[in-house]
Amino acid sequence: MQYKAARLSTLPQEAGNKTLRRRIYEVIEVGHGEDRASKVFDTFIVTLILLNIAAFIAETVPEIRAKWEGWLYEFEVFSVTVFTIEYLLRLWTAVEVPYLARMTPSKARLTMAFRPALLIDLFAILPFYLSHFFSIDLRVLRTLRLLRFLKLSRYSPAMYTLIRVLANERRALLGAGLLLATALLFSSTLMYYVEGDAQPDHFGSVPNAAWWAISTLTTVGYGDVTPATALGKVIGGLTMIVGLCILALPVAIISTGFAQELQRRDFVVTWSLMSRIPLLARLDAKGAAEIMPLLQAHNFPPNVEVIRKGAPGDAIYFIASGTVNAETEDGRLTYAAGDVFGVSAVLDNDVHKGAVVTSSKCRLLKLQKEDFHRLAAKQPHVAVHIRNLAAGARRAASDSTQAVSH
Repeated sequence: MQYKAARLSTLPQEAGNKTLRRRIYEVIEVGHGEDRASKVFDTFIVTLILLNIAAFIAETVPEIRAKWEGWLYEFEVFSVTVFTIEYLLRLWTAVEVPYLARMTPSKARLTMAFRPALLIDLFAILPFYLSHFFSIDLRVLRTLRLLRFLKLSRYSPAMYTLIRVLANERRALLGAGLLLATALLFSSTLMYYVEGDAQPDHFGSVPNAAWWAISTLTTVGYGDVTPATALGKVIGGLTMIVGLCILALPVAIISTGFAQELQRRDFVVTWSLMSRIPLLARLDAKGAAEIMPLLQAHNFPPNVEVIRKGAPGDAIYFIASGTVNAETEDGRLTYAAGDVFGVSAVLDNDVHKGAVVTSSKCRLLKLQKEDFHRLAAKQPHVAVHIRNLAAGARRAASDSTQAVSH
């Protein structure tokens, strides 16, 4: 009885901890400036990151370091303290992440700790603590603070989009890199045989000739090493032309990918944005990672027709925030944040029976019909999950409408 009473006395405390933990998670992960606390937190962290970059640059100036060394150190201690608290809070609230909620608390936090953003957080603060336990000079490792600049991708849709473009086009960029490596190898080898005897100091080996080759392929041309023979000059001219052609490939690949990405989405779809939709939040981490790149996100003002009556079913819509009114065969329905609409027309390959109009400012996630079928072919269990949950939502909406009519 004493154990039971003690256990019962701890329940309110546990509930309070869960409420506090959920609120902190909403502020640091989900909000992204949509409520006042989240806006203050985001602004503070972004400002502190930028000030850290400025402080790091200032430390490299001898005059500034000599005059303000004490203040710079105090600012570093303050920054590391804040970033450490932020890091620990993100680990503590990991159990609130929908895609990790099925795991045990320890496994969820371990999984969160190995996410790229959390690894950046750790590497940014770890050198400061290591410097107090080891006598070696770890000032060079403090340059890892620059990694915090990458955290701005959480708050900059354009930067996040660019990172996605680099990830999506990695194979094409790798192919361009292999072409450059091939040209470098052939050019340096030819110059070794042609110019090796005439200029043994610069072309006496393939590695030595590679310096000339890379500066020529990139069209930098420092002029510290130049061909002396007629054949060497011919090879040098061809190397310049090949370099111009090869270096144009990555620029074209990135610019084309960036343009396609901008056409595909109006703003960035993130894990925290997806977690607001119960249907998507029930996916595991792997399933969520598969569907996230396929989603298109859109902001709509009030009184905008999202779907026209009689339009073909070409997409499924998930509501992240706001409400919409839909005309159906059962009457008029209102969909709110977390709901999904447009499913029937897509699954039945039919047209929409009624129009869907926003009744407030809305944020919608759109899954194109082609992308849904592509997802079904690649990850059938994810598509089945969406079908089942969407069908359940339709039945629930239909039952509620019938109950109101009766």
